[in-house]
Amino acid sequence: MSDARPGPGPGPGPGAARQDPGAWDPQGPSGHPGWEQAPPPGPAWQHHGAGAWDPQDPSGHPGWEQAPPPGPAWQHHGAGTWDPQDPSADTAWERATPPTADGRAGTGEAPEPHVPAGRRAARRARAAEGTGGRRGRAKTPAAPEPKRGRRAKAPATADSPTAPEAKRGRRRAAGSAPAATGSRTTPQAKGRHRAGLVKVVAFCAATAAGSMLLLRGNDALARLESPAAPESRAAAPAAAADAPDPGRVLQIVAHPDDDLYFMNPDLRYSISAGHPVTSVYLTSGEADGINAVAAKEAGTPANKPRYAEARQNGIRAAYAKMATGDRSSAWKRTVVPTKGGGQAEVDVLVAKPEVNLVWLQLREAGNVYDDVPDSLHGLWDGKVPRLESMLTSGTPVKQRFAYTKDQVVQTLVGVLEQYRPTTVRSQDPTPGRHPDTKHYTDHQDHFYGARFAQLATAAYAKDVKDRPHFAVQNYLGYFNGSLPSALDPDEAKEKLDILGTYAWLDRQNHCGSDAGCGDLKISDHPAGNRWSDSINYARGTSTSWLTSDKEYGLWAFKVLDGRVAVWHRTGLIGRWSGPVLLPGTGMDPGMSTVTLKDGRIAAFGTRTSFGAKPADYRREVVYAVQQRPGSEEFGEWQSLGTPETADENWTSDISAPAVSVDGTGQLAAYVRDGASTLRGRVQQAGGGWGPWEKYGGADLHGTPATATDGAGRRMVFSSTSKTVVGWVQPKPGAALGPATATGLPDTTLPLTAEGREGGVRLWFRKPGSGNVRTALLTGDGGLKVNHLTDLGGLQGFGAVTASGHVLAGRTAGGQLGSGLGEGRPWERSPLMFVGAPSSTMTGKNLVSLAVLGMDARLYVTSSADAPDAHLAPWQPVGPPNTAP
Repeated sequence: MSDARPGPGPGPGPGAARQDPGAWDPQGPSGHPGWEQAPPPGPAWQHHGAGAWDPQDPSGHPGWEQAPPPGPAWQHHGAGTWDPQDPSADTAWERATPPTADGRAGTGEAPEPHVPAGRRAARRARAAEGTGGRRGRAKTPAAPEPKRGRRAKAPATADSPTAPEAKRGRRRAAGSAPAATGSRTTPQAKGRHRAGLVKVVAFCAATAAGSMLLLRGNDALARLESPAAPESRAAAPAAAADAPDPGRVLQIVAHPDDDLYFMNPDLRYSISAGHPVTSVYLTSGEADGINAVAAKEAGTPANKPRYAEARQNGIRAAYAKMATGDRSSAWKRTVVPTKGGGQAEVDVLVAKPEVNLVWLQLREAGNVYDDVPDSLHGLWDGKVPRLESMLTSGTPVKQRFAYTKDQVVQTLVGVLEQYRPTTVRSQDPTPGRHPDTKHYTDHQDHFYGARFAQLATAAYAKDVKDRPHFAVQNYLGYFNGSLPSALDPDEAKEKLDILGTYAWLDRQNHCGSDAGCGDLKISDHPAGNRWSDSINYARGTSTSWLTSDKEYGLWAFKVLDGRVAVWHRTGLIGRWSGPVLLPGTGMDPGMSTVTLKDGRIAAFGTRTSFGAKPADYRREVVYAVQQRPGSEEFGEWQSLGTPETADENWTSDISAPAVSVDGTGQLAAYVRDGASTLRGRVQQAGGGWGPWEKYGGADLHGTPATATDGAGRRMVFSSTSKTVVGWVQPKPGAALGPATATGLPDTTLPLTAEGREGGVRLWFRKPGSGNVRTALLTGDGGLKVNHLTDLGGLQGFGAVTASGHVLAGRTAGGQLGSGLGEGRPWERSPLMFVGAPSSTMTGKNLVSLAVLGMDARLYVTSSADAPDAHLAPWQPVGPPNTAP
């Protein structure tokens, strides 16, 4: 976000932070009770020579754990360039402990002989004590702190926290549970263990039907051992005992503060849960160079390098506070050469070295939508051959540079190679325009920066083979301020508190910089235009990506590496296969599935293509159909095109498709177009498709939802900023009726629809609360709403999935929450995930539920469809997500 931002709307003032609301870490530093903690997989930015630091050196970074290099290091190769493939080049970071024979990172702990890893983890978990925090959370055993490798224990230096701070950091890292005591087991502990075994037997007997779905499968799943049974029947399903890589997050944003405004609280959740997090800033955000509130701008001299430095200082303070609770926690600032031929500043948080900031320091546009050739937009469109750097006043980077379009892409590819993320976050590349003014709804730096991120992830996926799979999550920008609040008051207050740290509200020189310790431009309105109240995903909100077939098999469709990944379980208790990546690239996050009249599955999504010229950028609806029912072979991707005529008109702003089959077997796909109206195509009897029809509506946002009622009539729904609009067929096979006001209250955008009780039931969130609401809509005599009900929840935001008696969605804290029946408390799972959850009925009165984890790995569970049923333990599908 730059200084040329929309004026602030009404918003609360900054408030004090709550006590770690997003950490959800009652058992140990991994954030996943009952799981072994993996060593931090993030890179250790280290330099030889002047200013170098070594994690083996006690004067360096206390608490740093060594991990095997996760990817090519930043390496010098000539002046100002680097080549990650050249083994003779100087490495920019130290070699870490090599992996052990079983493939795990060396941590100084020898594996126990003849004991499978899953059983070791379960045994250690049972040896520790402690329970979850607040109501609804899982009461799972604590994981002891793993033994450390060469850990620094010397007094702190100028580049590290003081000794008391280092000790406090270690206490925080250890979690609240005591470590296991090895063979010193008391008689009382043995008694508790025997009682626990009795409970395990009883619990397993009660959940055997649901667990059978998961305990069969590939060899990796067969080795997993579930943690001890929870003491309460209301407890959430435990995570699998064999802990995978927790997943690495890399965020690419245009300006300092875009992450705080538009990706938080996801950012804070990831840091609190211990995921390695790296944020990449494309521009310096120098704006007009005046670091002052509007009332004092006239008397403040402009200095772009100093203002950009102040914004960097504010970001460092905000991240330090999120990670350690101390905004002045020390950072190590270094220079690295980039793959694009320039240099970048890389900052590593000393107390939590898995938290990194990468500053590319390019010029920003300085204007939301006006034509500015020297900008990311101008570089993309070819109005300038190169975009110059804008170095901050305090950066260790001293050599100016300029990048071509391809060099920006290659620079980002190099960052991706280094950090090897499993989750990539970026801004919305197609935000649209305001229908009245035709101005962009978001800053041009935001969405052109996101397009550079799209190009970079596509090149990384294509050209770099030795890497893990990754998923992408896109975030809505400025338009959040025009939508109902998605966060509950506590989460909004927490988000605003972090923004207050960035805005340097108290003016104390805690950073020791003459440039200032934060962004004073926003200090009189740190909430922005109500942006602190919300977070919205621009893509990936579908809850219909998991489906079942007539043989009770399960199918999951998610986008990994820009391709559609398919997982399949044969039959009710068969083996899982996948992920298998279907041919075809450029797929956007978010897939929807539908079962055709003949039993085949069709998968729908959108695909982005870049073309030979900038104006050729295009987003279109595509689908692939199963060759025959039950087959793992799918046909080629077929395009339904787009209702947009050119990218310039509405920035290719179409939603993901919502698809359904009516009572006659007629297939239809619907999208929200750039003009915020409903458009759709209907398949004809011969297999062809009709044109893009106009169905009207206004002020539509997000992705539509569609389902078929008991009479076979198709209903379609879409959220506006104030209510929900609906359409219904008069009868199966007929054209869709006109847009109809439902009278429903405002929502936080994502809708889930399912045919039930003779009509179609909708689920959505209550603004400013996160509670789940539901209403039944019927089509007899026109669209009618019946019985709006508040189902409660664990706050949170985003889409909610519903199948049978099971509801599930993201909670405050970022984990998965589930509601298992009327009158029962909501439960909280340890799983953090990307996008939206999905569920389906699997025959035999069973419900299956799935998420894509932060490690880009599929996780599944199941439950009997009964009011007193419980979810089985979560299980990962397939091998760990490591490089092939």
